[in-house]
Amino acid sequence: MGFPESVLADGERVVRSLHPHPLTVLGPVSLGVVLAALGVVVSVVTPDDSTGNLIQVIAIAMVCLLALPLVLVPILRWRTTHYVITSHRVMVRRGILSKSGKDVTLSKITNVSFHQSLLDRIIRSGSLTIESAGESADELVRNIPRSDEVQQLINRLVDEDSQRRTAGGHGG
Repeated sequence: MGFPESVLADGERVVRSLHPHPLTVLGPVSLGVVLAALGVVVSVVTPDDSTGNLIQVIAIAMVCLLALPLVLVPILRWRTTHYVITSHRVMVRRGILSKSGKDVTLSKITNVSFHQSLLDRIIRSGSLTIESAGESADELVRNIPRSDEVQQLINRLVDEDSQRRTAGGHGG
């Protein structure tokens, strides 16, 4: 699912729409598989009588109670986090039930840097720091797929935006 076009200004186009790197949910998904397997094992090995049924109900309830915060919430957080780079700005949207967002116009961006740990380099991910002019704090965007390429893309768009504004300001 792409980012909604309704939030874009006239002439603005989405250049890249990203979620955090998919491997950020590898742990929660693996835990979900383990919890599901544990539930199946408990239901198979318990006897089919009232005591066994009670154990099965308790085990399934515990699996569900564990899976909600440890599996479902991280997956929903990953899915509802959007990093959108447009021809005019960088937008960050986060939130499952309550939403938060930040837009940094390309003309306000003063620097974009990336950081990759060894693991980030292996999985081709990393963090971006977007510094902007003005009073708002820098935006740290974590677990960006191909963060070095995204950094170069934003730098190129900032340059293109600056050239467009300069040309527009001189009658072009």
